Amino acid sequence: MAKKEKRFTKPEWSWIFYDWANSIYATNIMAAIFPILYSQVAGKGTVGDHVYGYAVSFANLLVAVLAPYLGAIADFRGMKKKLWFAFMITGVVFTAVMGIVGSWKLMLIGFILSRIGFSGSCMFYDSFLTDVTKPERMDEVSTWGFAMGYIGGSTIPFLISIAIMILMNMSELSMRIAVLIVPVWWLVFSIPFMKNVHQVAYVDTPPSSLGKAAWKNTIGTFRSILKTKAIFFFLLAYFFYIDGVDTIISMATKYGDTLGLGSIGMILALVVTQVVAMPCSILFGRLAKKVGALKLITFSVLMYAFITIVGFSMGYIVDFNDRLGLTQERAIAISQVLFWVLATLVGTVQGGIQALSRSYFGQLIPPERSGEYFGFMDIFGKFACVIGPALYELFYGLTGKACFGILSIILLFILGFLFLTVGRKHFKVAEHAAIDG
Repeated sequence: MAKKEKRFTKPEWSWIFYDWANSIYATNIMAAIFPILYSQVAGKGTVGDHVYGYAVSFANLLVAVLAPYLGAIADFRGMKKKLWFAFMITGVVFTAVMGIVGSWKLMLIGFILSRIGFSGSCMFYDSFLTDVTKPERMDEVSTWGFAMGYIGGSTIPFLISIAIMILMNMSELSMRIAVLIVPVWWLVFSIPFMKNVHQVAYVDTPPSSLGKAAWKNTIGTFRSILKTKAIFFFLLAYFFYIDGVDTIISMATKYGDTLGLGSIGMILALVVTQVVAMPCSILFGRLAKKVGALKLITFSVLMYAFITIVGFSMGYIVDFNDRLGLTQERAIAISQVLFWVLATLVGTVQGGIQALSRSYFGQLIPPERSGEYFGFMDIFGKFACVIGPALYELFYGLTGKACFGILSIILLFILGFLFLTVGRKHFKVAEHAAIDG
């Protein structure tokens, strides 16, 4: 009987599989290949190159503004799946556009719209967690989602993309093919979610009053968040630390490219991130049962602060090689090794912090209002992601040194840790209430 209890249901597996479907976007588009392709098309050091970080911020800002209201609409009967599908298709279509057009301006527009589609679909996907499983299974289901995303959605198509690029001598065409693999993989492996995941908890309202009711519920949920200190402090902490996480994901290869590190070496290092992240995500889900999700989230925030210091060191060696008595070639060689160290360290905590943040929040909120609450979680995350890339570009621009841009991200992890610490007593009260309930 115990063995049977551990098996995932069809809705749980189908929900988990959407991470398998969409994670290739995070790897090929956000982290590894598209930033390099875009830099080649736009030209290093040009206006087009420098506006990339601001484009990331703009896309996140737009989703953030819409998230709470869309989340409120999603909570009404039959709406969550429709909204998820609309954003997913938007992401798929405009990712394909990015791989086809030649102008960096059109590529940037496609990137903004595809990122909106990706982010929006992920927001509704997250909110379906309360529909497919029970609170006591959320940590395990959520971490398995990230684990499957890393090994299947990221690693397999990522390796295929790398093989194509190596065989074609890292040509622009090979990178465009790697971009076009994304929408195909994303759409095909979204089919189980389309068929087997359904909205179970919802709020009833007549279609004629949907817009008015959604706005009213949005205001009500915001007031509820302000009154519920556990949710409020968690979202404040999440606002800062997830910003740092997403900024590192989005800017890693661009940062390495700025330092002059080899594209193939960086991409292969990111494969290590995916491979390490898979078992570590599952491990985090199991450890959460023993030590608690909150302690693991706090540990991950501190680990990311250390990762930021490693990233700064990597850039400092290249930017100030003369002061350190190193040749440029020697400095780049050392930084390449540090990039592999950074990639490995990120892999140990990246899946765990994202998965446990999602499941821990899911345990704090009422399931029938999950779309709305996850909409607010998304706005906190996306508004934070407006700050991160802009912060990087600001310090990079002011100092002329990319290492200071990456070092500025540590401020976000420090603030996230402080809010987790301040809110600890409220989290304990909420956890006890959930157990008693």
